[in-house]
Amino acid sequence: MSTQYLDFISQTLAEASRIANDNFGKIAETTKQGDNNQVLTETDLAIGKYIIQQIQKVFPDYNIIDEEVGVIDHKSRFTWVVDPIDGTSNFAAGLPTYGIMVGLLDNATPIAGGVVLPAFNQLFMAEKGSGTTCNGVLIHVTEKTDPLAVLVAYGIDGHQENPQKTIEETQVLGKIILNIRNLRTTNSAYDMAHVADGKYGVFLNQTTKIWDNIAIQSIIEEAGGIVTDFWGKPIDYSNPLQRFQENFTICAGAPSIHKKLQEIIHS
Repeated sequence: MSTQYLDFISQTLAEASRIANDNFGKIAETTKQGDNNQVLTETDLAIGKYIIQQIQKVFPDYNIIDEEVGVIDHKSRFTWVVDPIDGTSNFAAGLPTYGIMVGLLDNATPIAGGVVLPAFNQLFMAEKGSGTTCNGVLIHVTEKTDPLAVLVAYGIDGHQENPQKTIEETQVLGKIILNIRNLRTTNSAYDMAHVADGKYGVFLNQTTKIWDNIAIQSIIEEAGGIVTDFWGKPIDYSNPLQRFQENFTICAGAPSIHKKLQEIIHS
């Protein structure tokens, strides 16, 4: 793979990070119609617009999926997948635990990704077969094998439209908490990125979209981790442009911890 992808991701996320930092703590928020969990700010739109402009300039024939704009279809085998701010609720509340995510699909396979945490000046990047770096230094998932020895991050949204779903999910979460050291949850790219550098053992979420998963999948896999859906099955990204609104799930972490979390989930 050409390093043009990582060079592009690095340069684009650097400017996107500047936009986020310039607007942090100054932006009013709105919620998306029909979903109180989904917050939107003007900064989401500004960052998304900037990233799309850069993609169209450098990779004009590639498809794009952007959380706010939607789908741009050029009939390409390659698709850039953009989340302008992952953790918008945190960003809007003045919390620094958010990130900006850009990933690349080759048909249905994630092949490159970048996540920047603007408030922490950390840039995580990976390309298939070349490892994962944070600010240029190679990183790896934790080598610990006992869930009781690691922190686990779990993102969870409330489902007011289906309260039973939330009740059942918290029962699974309770089993997980009883078998790990401690639970952490910013429900954002911050948690996912710190699986790649070993600070967390696993990240789990039953309510994600395609833009939540693509960048981080490359980053965690190239750091030695395993990425599956919540129940341990491979994630299917086939026909990505037609799956813009589809719910995905994720369980991503160090191999031994991932395996033991799956045993807990299926117990």
